[in-house]
Amino acid sequence: GGRRVRREDFVRVPSLTLGALHEGSGRTSFRLWAPSAERVEVVFEHPEPRAVALAAAAHGYHQGVIEEAPPGSRYRYRLDGDRERPDPASRLQPEGVHGPSGVDDRAFAWTDVAWGGLPLADYLLYELHVGVFTPQGTFDAVIPRLDALRDLGVTAIELMPVAQFPGARNWGYDGVFPFAAQNSYGGPAGLRRLVDACHARGMAVVLDVVYNHLGPDGNYLGEYGPYFTDRYETPWGRALNFDGPLSDEVRRYFIENALYWAGDCHIDALRLDAIHGICDFSAEPFLRELGDAVHDYGKACGREVLLIAESDLNDSRVIRPREAGGLGLDAQWSDDFHHALHALLTGETAGYYEDFGETAHLERALRERFVYNGRHSIYRKRRHGNPARDLPPRQFVVFAQNHDQIGNRMHGDRLGTLVSFEGLKLAAATVLLSPYVPLLFMGEEYGDPAPFLYFVSHGDPALVEAVRAGRRAEFAAFAWAGEAPDPQAESTFERSRPDPALRGKEPHKTLLAFYKRLIELRRALPALAPGAEGALEARARDPERLLTMRRWGGGDAVTAFFHFGRAAASLPLEVPEGRWRKILDSADPAWRGGGSALPETLAGAPPGGSGCKVDFPPLSCALYRREGGAPA
Repeated sequence: GGRRVRREDFVRVPSLTLGALHEGSGRTSFRLWAPSAERVEVVFEHPEPRAVALAAAAHGYHQGVIEEAPPGSRYRYRLDGDRERPDPASRLQPEGVHGPSGVDDRAFAWTDVAWGGLPLADYLLYELHVGVFTPQGTFDAVIPRLDALRDLGVTAIELMPVAQFPGARNWGYDGVFPFAAQNSYGGPAGLRRLVDACHARGMAVVLDVVYNHLGPDGNYLGEYGPYFTDRYETPWGRALNFDGPLSDEVRRYFIENALYWAGDCHIDALRLDAIHGICDFSAEPFLRELGDAVHDYGKACGREVLLIAESDLNDSRVIRPREAGGLGLDAQWSDDFHHALHALLTGETAGYYEDFGETAHLERALRERFVYNGRHSIYRKRRHGNPARDLPPRQFVVFAQNHDQIGNRMHGDRLGTLVSFEGLKLAAATVLLSPYVPLLFMGEEYGDPAPFLYFVSHGDPALVEAVRAGRRAEFAAFAWAGEAPDPQAESTFERSRPDPALRGKEPHKTLLAFYKRLIELRRALPALAPGAEGALEARARDPERLLTMRRWGGGDAVTAFFHFGRAAASLPLEVPEGRWRKILDSADPAWRGGGSALPETLAGAPPGGSGCKVDFPPLSCALYRREGGAPA
């Protein structure tokens, strides 16, 4: 009937009710929130043309169960007799964003009944774009690549957004049907096959979702109800209505979306795009409510279901527990770590890199989670962030490259086009030897040189020109030379495709082996165990550009040296007490290095260590392990 599902009921007993849900035997329930419509009909185009009226229910809902509406049926909603639009909670858009919606076949022969997910500390993420990752650009085409990723040591793939977007070429952040897996990728059936294949290999799946805006092309959501508000502005268009009149039902829509991905598609974690673009001043924030619903669902079905935020706020409240006044999300991306590492490697100081460039910044990222935790930011011209040092490392995702930091450069430059081979090895070691959750971007592990450019395939010429102009404006702060590639051109999309055949060719083959060795050490050594908490010391030396990191735990201790100097340097070291044996040296000829004078063993002495001098090659790193384990 028309009983309103109270928020507290919904959070405790999550259920999917929005959209077209096939119940078996050709019967499908339809439920739509359209508070401004007095009359709603379901207009079928297939298997036979007809219109069926839905019953009006409380709080603006329209609903009904329709016979002879099997999976594959195509339909639109007719509002008040004159407007026909796709379903805002459509699970399938077989003809794209302007075509009819399709009834999804929710029945799927899952083989992951024993899968319980992975704890966050065990995640080693691999971000990929389904459209360019393979020549076919489908979910199914990713499956044959999974074994190579598992052999590398990847434990979770992270998919850039797959919600239905206009055309067949898009990063995914222009999605307009949040529940519908992109038709050109293989739709929901293809996504389920990919998820099931990952779980069969012991790999989790993270899905990037966008709850801060919708794209402009094919966006019919505002015609159904007050999903958007004019009270706030975002960089991407109208803000979603999470705290205004009728916002309870808007929140419900997006919470159901998260539960759909976790439930019907068995997704293990959601990466929440740019939560700083979610405008919400309510006493009970939407993101906290979302976290409660997703975590309650995970507990109910015995699975780890996680929420990972992207945020540029450096606000530890995002991941602090509810009882400590936080939003209770599980983890967040660490842009500070990336910026500190990137600026050291490249020497770039434009845009937000203005705040970085010293080895001390990377030391702070390792010790304190955020570099800017209340400190003054030159780039922002104000204090930025708050302290997070007390939070466990497993709540922070770090990277040397990702889709944003590559694709939002004018020419989509990967790190390998900006730094030497030695610099790539140094970047890999800094990320993978850190105590945080590492993320690799597709092709990074073998140094793929293909750019990752921004691409779209909009149908409106005016919109295409607006996108071109917007991209030019974004690049103004960085003073990059040349003309930006045309986002609409198919060639821009094709140039962004990585080439896995390079994995077997030098120097890519050696870089791949280096990544694999780092991941093996990360797993094998107790001192490097993922999620180790509180067992880290870091010390930077400028202007020598040397960073020393010591980690210990489980009766084990390691010391890593990261030299970011462009020239060889003879530097005095303070070596901790004990005898330390070298177990990895990026300058070793085995890793295509130029040779190293670093000794095979180092001896330290109390108190505080000895001051021996060591010759460091340029852009190099080395890892030493204490013989006999960590001191008591």
